[in-house]
Amino acid sequence: MELANKRILVTGGAGFLGTHLVEDLRRRGCRDIIVPRRAEHDLTHEQVVKDLYRDNRPDVVIHLAAVVGGIGANQANPGKFFYDNLIMGALLMEHARRTGVDKFVAVGTVCAYPKFAPTPFKEDNLWDGYPEETNAPYGLAKKMLLVQAQAYRQQYGFNAIYLLPVNLYGPGDNFDPRSSHVIPALIRKCLEAREKGESEIVVWGTGRATREFLYVEDCAEGIARATEAYDGADPVNLGSAHEISIADLVTKIARFCEFTGKIVWDSSKPDGQPRRKLDTSRARERFGFVAKTDFDRGLKATVDWYVQARAKTTARAAAPSSSLAQ
Repeated sequence: MELANKRILVTGGAGFLGTHLVEDLRRRGCRDIIVPRRAEHDLTHEQVVKDLYRDNRPDVVIHLAAVVGGIGANQANPGKFFYDNLIMGALLMEHARRTGVDKFVAVGTVCAYPKFAPTPFKEDNLWDGYPEETNAPYGLAKKMLLVQAQAYRQQYGFNAIYLLPVNLYGPGDNFDPRSSHVIPALIRKCLEAREKGESEIVVWGTGRATREFLYVEDCAEGIARATEAYDGADPVNLGSAHEISIADLVTKIARFCEFTGKIVWDSSKPDGQPRRKLDTSRARERFGFVAKTDFDRGLKATVDWYVQARAKTTARAAAPSSSLAQ
């Protein structure tokens, strides 16, 4: 598919991944990109979805929008995470089909995999067990996009594809401690502890769990490549194929943040899934995607971005307010 002459709707296009994807699409010559904002478009309501398609008539839909968070946020909001993600995906794909959208790109989550899937995770293992309990409602809701895509392809000949990105990181990530994922949460924790002169930080779990991370710009490229070149029914992993323990991750982040204190593990808190590492061969074979960002380089860029963003916020807060009074 030649994307440059297509009208593309990107849900979640103003978010962390979406911002980078929109930039990637523009570099590919796309000029007609629609980015609905959540404040005006609550995609859990059917009439809103209907109106969005009626008013914009997209050729391609890339569905990134999601209600997401780390382990704590998932534990606190399992019902909301399940319902909002399930209903958004179902409504968006159904009305894309009804209005004649040429292609629907459903972006799922690594949380859809079974808790004890063999490592590296292969797409064929998706149905071999139940997801890790702390994020299962979210993972299963996003997994239903795959079921819907395959069912619609079978019955209606609808061109919907399903991608499975691993955990993302990079500049522009969410650093809110109430909803952030592991890398931004640890960066913020280390920087704040250093600034306050604290002698230790407390980290959830045992440190033994492993994760794989994909730099956000690489993920954006993978999604754009798949949108251009992949039209199959099979789900496809998007990852870096680099696995790291949480203990080693914390050590790296502490070094980049120049925090030299002690790391204390709170083993009363969950580790989450024991291991995460994807088999990324299908993405390479089907549409030529291979992640290219070195993990240390990407991690350093993320820390540097956040340091600069915090400095700008602090400077704005300290600046005297102007007054028209004379």
